[in-house]
Amino acid sequence: MKKYLSILAGVCLLASCCGKQGGLTKSGLDPQNFVDEYNGIPTALYTLTNDNGMEVCVTNFGGRVVSVMVPDRDGEFRDVVLGFDKVSDYFPKNHLSDFGAAIGRYANRIGGGKLVIDGNEYRLPLNDNRVNCLHGGFGGWQYQAYGLVEADDTHVKLVMNSADGDNKFPGAVTAYVTYTLTEDNRLDISYEATTDAPTVINMTNHSYFNLSGDPANHSICEDRLFINSESYTPTDKLLIPTGEIATLEGTPLDFRLPQTIGDRIDNDFAALNFAGGYDHNWILNDTDELVPDVILSCEDTGITLTVFTNEPGIQVYTGNFLNGTLTGKNGVTYNRRTGICLESQHFPDSPNKPEWPTTVLRPGETYTSHCVFAFSVEK
Repeated sequence: MKKYLSILAGVCLLASCCGKQGGLTKSGLDPQNFVDEYNGIPTALYTLTNDNGMEVCVTNFGGRVVSVMVPDRDGEFRDVVLGFDKVSDYFPKNHLSDFGAAIGRYANRIGGGKLVIDGNEYRLPLNDNRVNCLHGGFGGWQYQAYGLVEADDTHVKLVMNSADGDNKFPGAVTAYVTYTLTEDNRLDISYEATTDAPTVINMTNHSYFNLSGDPANHSICEDRLFINSESYTPTDKLLIPTGEIATLEGTPLDFRLPQTIGDRIDNDFAALNFAGGYDHNWILNDTDELVPDVILSCEDTGITLTVFTNEPGIQVYTGNFLNGTLTGKNGVTYNRRTGICLESQHFPDSPNKPEWPTTVLRPGETYTSHCVFAFSVEK
């Protein structure tokens, strides 16, 4: 009976949140297109706003950021993330995409899909070129519906109850992701998780940003990027880290001084050749959340995105595998390099690199992670 009442209460809260939104969002989304159900869990669209007119829309399917409306230098509001117009377009039977998702149980790649904890070996789904486990496997959390914990005009808190053996990962995990829109135009994302058995966890947000708000006509290669990093983790041809920590000095991956993304993205350099562009883990110089880790800026609009995180690394991915087969919001075709992902994280394949910061979570411990996307305007 308690379970029935809990589900009923959740459905009522979902309906209430949808009903409050009345009409289209500032980004042009119809909340009714997000009222659905996935594996018995209701889905909806949640709209966060602040007094500056900024708007962020989130759906609990995959814990995804669907739209982010921010002002440009002329005061015009632009939607600066890629995504779809209705929740069913995110369902895996229609598209395999990570747009905006709260990734779990393990963001990025685990080499060979092999995981060893306390001498116990686990074989994970090989959903990346049939050789690696990527973003939690075929049924990663981006392809599941999170439950709703609470929501209002400024924040939404979602929960994932992941059973032992979910995508072959050990341990039953309860994980939370909370999106908060602040009055100073920051999208604050916090993660928390516990487990009943030793497991690994590495959560991130997988939004594709295009600060022009015009992905049909503006490539992210035109934008400027700064990364507060001196070194990175080189990979092999399958994009699995070799274990080496390499300097950025003298490489096209060095963004310690702001550079236009497209200037060196196609250089003849092994790391770029393997990934078809930027798709690498930069080791951040500082986990102090007051220090900017990444600054992305668009000269056309003046919109600047500054990233702060307490994670040791960030995966910067320049949409190299977008190929024009996906049609997103407003009928826009998403071609190659029309979005850039800035994924705060522990390092890829950390479970197989014991010398790196651990991603093992044990009973009695609480995993936490924090990332802030701060928006501003350069005049």
